[in-house]
Amino acid sequence: MADGSMKLADEARARAYSMPLEEMHPGDPELFLNNTHWPYFERLRREDPVHYCADSEFGAYWSVTKYNDIMAVDTNHGAFSSEAALGGITIRDARPDLRRPSFIAMDPPRHDVQRKTVSPIVSPTNLHMMEPIIRERAAKILDALPRGEVFDWVDRVSIELTTQMLATLFDFPFEERRKLTRWSDVATCLPMPGGICETEDERQAELMECLAEFTELWNQRVNEPPRGDLISMLAHGEATRNMTPDEYLGNIILLIVGGNDTTRNSMSGGLYALNQNPDQYDKLRADPSLITSMVPEIIRWQTPLAHMRRTATEDIELGGKTIKKGDKVVMWYVSGNRDDEAIAEPERFIIDRERPRQHMSFGFGIHRCVGNRLAEMQLRVVWEEILKRFERIEVVEEPRRVRSSFVKGYETLPVRIVA
Repeated sequence: MADGSMKLADEARARAYSMPLEEMHPGDPELFLNNTHWPYFERLRREDPVHYCADSEFGAYWSVTKYNDIMAVDTNHGAFSSEAALGGITIRDARPDLRRPSFIAMDPPRHDVQRKTVSPIVSPTNLHMMEPIIRERAAKILDALPRGEVFDWVDRVSIELTTQMLATLFDFPFEERRKLTRWSDVATCLPMPGGICETEDERQAELMECLAEFTELWNQRVNEPPRGDLISMLAHGEATRNMTPDEYLGNIILLIVGGNDTTRNSMSGGLYALNQNPDQYDKLRADPSLITSMVPEIIRWQTPLAHMRRTATEDIELGGKTIKKGDKVVMWYVSGNRDDEAIAEPERFIIDRERPRQHMSFGFGIHRCVGNRLAEMQLRVVWEEILKRFERIEVVEEPRRVRSSFVKGYETLPVRIVA
C-alpha cells in the first residue's frame, strides 16, 4: 500500500511544480479523492499565496492559502460575505433557485441572533451532562468490535458514534438515526454518475424528504413546552420560529453536517494519523494523558472541512492582489494548517505540541464553529475508551476518501484490532 501512495505523491509533486501557476485549480475534487492536493498548496503558499483560478467547473475563484491571510478574510465579514444569496460558503455555487439561507450562510445581524438560538445546546453545563452519555455509547460500540479480523472503522465507529450524538441533539427517532448520516452525505456531495447522488434533481429530492421529516418534528415540538433539543430551540426561538421552510432546511443541514461530518472524519483521521506515525502511537500508549493535546492536533492534521468560501462585497487588496467586488474567495483551511510561518513543523503529526489549538479547522471570527468543544469532547472520550481496551488498532489498507474539496473525509478505513 505504501509504494502506491508514494508513487502517486511523487507524480503529484512533479505535476504541481511543473504546471504554469495560472493553470492551477487547487479545488479540483480529484486531488482530494487521491490525497494529492498537498504539493499544489505548498507551491501556492510559496509562490502565489493569493491565487486566481480563472476557469474551473466551479467558475473563477481566488484561493487564499496562508494562515494570516485566511484569518484576515475570515474576520472581515464586512468585505467578505457569507450570504447564501451571493453563493454561500462553498466553492460550488448553489443554483440560484436552491440558495438556502442558514446562519453560517448569513452576515450579521441575522447571523448573530440565529446562532444565539442554538448555542445553549453546547453550553459548558450541557457538555458536562452529555459526557457520561457519550462515554457509555463509545464503550458499547468499542466492546462490540471484532478482534483480529478486518472491519470498516468509518462505519462501525466514526459514523455510529457521531450519528447517535446527532440523534440525541435533535431528539430524532433513534432507530432511524442513519438517515442523518445519509442526509449529511447527500447535502455535501457533488452529483455524478455512480456517486452518492447521480443528479442534482435526485439530490434535491432527498433533501426534500429530510425537510418533510424535520417539519413533522417541528410541528410536534412547537406545540409542546420548550425543551433542550435543537428542533425545539429553533421552533421556540424568537429569531427562528418564523423561518421559511428553505431557511429551516438550510439550518437543519448546517447542524447535521456540522455535527456529523467534521467529528466523524476526525475520528477516522486520528486513527489513520497514528498508524502513519507509529512513534506517536507509542508515545500515546505510554502516556494516555496526551489525549488532551492530541485531540486538537488530530483536528488540525485532518482539517475535516478543507475550505470555506466568501464573496467580496467591495474591491479589496489582499496579498498584493486586487480582489474585485463579486469575486469568489476560497479560504483553504487545509493549507493554512500546513503554513510553516504560523505553525512549527506543520507537516509532522505531533501529539504533544506546545500550542495544539493554534489551528484553523474551526474557522475564525463570527462563524467560528459553534460545536467545537463538543467535537473535542467526543474525540477525547472515544480515545480514552480505546486506550482502556486495545493495545493497538492497525490500519490494514489505505482509506477510500471522499471526492470533495469541501468535506475532507473518508468513505472507508479498513482496520484490525491486534488481538
